[in-house]
Formats: sequence, C-alpha cells, structure tokens
Amino acid sequence: MSRALTPSQTIGPFYFGTVVNAYRHDLAPAGVTGERIEIALTLHDADGIIVPDGLLEIWQANSHGRYNHPEDRRNLPLDAGFEGYGRASTDTQGCARFGTVKPGRVPWPAGGVQAAHINISVFARGVLNRLATRLYFDGDPALAEDPVLNLVEPERRATLIAKRDAVGVWRLPLYLGGPNETVFFDC
Repeated sequence: MSRALTPSQTIGPFYFGTVVNAYRHDLAPAGVTGERIEIALTLHDADGIIVPDGLLEIWQANSHGRYNHPEDRRNLPLDAGFEGYGRASTDTQGCARFGTVKPGRVPWPAGGVQAAHINISVFARGVLNRLATRLYFDGDPALAEDPVLNLVEPERRATLIAKRDAVGVWRLPLYLGGPNETVFFDC
C-alpha cells in the first residue's frame, strides 16, 4: 500500500490572537547594530486589488551579513535579540510593516557575494503553497552583481526592488499575478 502526500489546501483564516500577534513586527530591538529601517509591503491580487487578509514572513541576515541560524558558522558578530525573522498580517490597506535593520551582504554558495536583501514568504487566500520572493534596495550598487537578481529577466527585476519614500520607508508592492506580477522563486 503506497501512501500519498496530503494535498495542500488554501491557508487561513488567520487567528490573530495566536498566529499573528505571537510574532513581532519589530525585528531590531534597542542595541542591535546597523541602520534601522522600516519596510512596508503591500499585497495585491492579479487584478491589482489589495489583499487585506494576507500573511507575510521575512527572513534576513543582520547588518554584519550573518544569519541567526546554526548553519551560519561564519566568524561574524551576532546581535543579541536579533533573530532575523518576522511575521505580520496585511491590514485593510493590504500593507504589512516591519521595523528592522538593513541587512549586510551574504555569500553566494557558488562564489561571490549577494546584494543586501530580505527574503519574503507570502501566504494568502487562493495560494496553496507559500510564495517566496526577495526585497532588494533601490540604488544599491551591488544589485548589478547579485547572482539571484541576475537570474531574473531584466524587465522583471523592478518587481523585487523596494524604493524609499519621502519619509524614509522602504516600500515594495507584491502582486500575486497579472501584468505587474512579482517574481517568485522555486524553493
């Protein structure tokens, strides 16, 4: 008798008291080194309509370029209180916000160094499996040499690059489909 995997199902509803509120939106408490930044991610469906009940997770290196993970054994500092992981739900405007520090560059397994980036997982109604993407920072001179970004067709790279607004918030719209679809990666 063979056993098949249980098929994925649409996620949600989110139980805010247990799933969302259990995680902090501020990844960088006082004492964490690096440039403090705020990130605003807005989630849109394929028609460009906001998604007010999505869930976004981010994972990043600290400002020194080290992940708070047992497999990252490089001789770089770790910051007490900085886990590099956050989770937030989208609000009625489709926006999830995170307070963090700008990440440092990390090595690419095949050689070289990646541009500063934040990994993003998207969960939303109608999405059977998480969607994985990245946030890069507009104006970063290392973008031209980033090995992951260089795998993306040039005309679609802008879907991964956050822009800083007039008050200093890094903003990146995420589109689940349609003509502005964000680049999502296989994991």
